[in-house]
Amino acid sequence: MSDPGGISRLEKWRATREYLAWQLRCADQKVRELEAQERQDRRRRDQARAEQAWKIQPQRSSSSALLHRGNCTLYKNDFGYINREDAVIALAEPDIEACQICNPQTGLR
Repeated sequence: MSDPGGISRLEKWRATREYLAWQLRCADQKVRELEAQERQDRRRRDQARAEQAWKIQPQRSSSSALLHRGNCTLYKNDFGYINREDAVIALAEPDIEACQICNPQTGLR
């Protein structure tokens, strides 16, 4: 059955369904963009935190414990960062040496 405008109720509902499907696709795309942005922001925050921190690689039987910058890739430890004050104290310990690659004492002077 057609309305006076010449479009049936079924055609109107199909058009409404297509419009809502388009809106849903737009919303899904926006959610994907915001999720990607959130992941990127989290990575940046984590990286900035690591750059301002230090970490200690435990002593092994044949070597001393090593102090690394938080972003040093020679020792992976994404938790247990220490602050500047603790790093200064650690570096003063006789059984903890500075990593020769990331040179952690640079940020401690």
